[in-house]
Amino acid sequence: MTERNLPGTRSDYKVFRTIGTRWSDNDTYGHMNNVVHYSLFDTAVNGFLIQNGVLEIKRGSEIFVVVETGCRYHAEMTFPDVVTAGIRVAKLGNSSVRYEIGLFRNEDETAAAEGFFVHVNVDRLARRPVHFSNAARRVLEPLLVQP
Repeated sequence: MTERNLPGTRSDYKVFRTIGTRWSDNDTYGHMNNVVHYSLFDTAVNGFLIQNGVLEIKRGSEIFVVVETGCRYHAEMTFPDVVTAGIRVAKLGNSSVRYEIGLFRNEDETAAAEGFFVHVNVDRLARRPVHFSNAARRVLEPLLVQP
């Protein structure tokens, strides 16, 4: 049996996005359903990319597709909590990026959940990987953390 990793703290992340929870996020057990965490990861990262001009969702020639995800749950969240998503980049390749996201409940300093997903930058029509632009690298590189 392996020892469970301790939750990260806000200081482990580079940028933050605040996301409100919804009534429908709760499940029959009275806490946020596990699938909602993945939606929060996606919302935080894609919102950051759109805000910083890296992703043009309607007309851009390149888009990001998710090829791998994972999540570790540390504490419950529920409606009406406010979630702050901390984002960092663990690996930045030529056309792929591994984001790590911490979800922080209200003002908590330790993450209620931590996850990752890997985005691949692809041509919108061909759906084949393409190298990141210099502009995308300028936005993503400051989020890179050393292992």
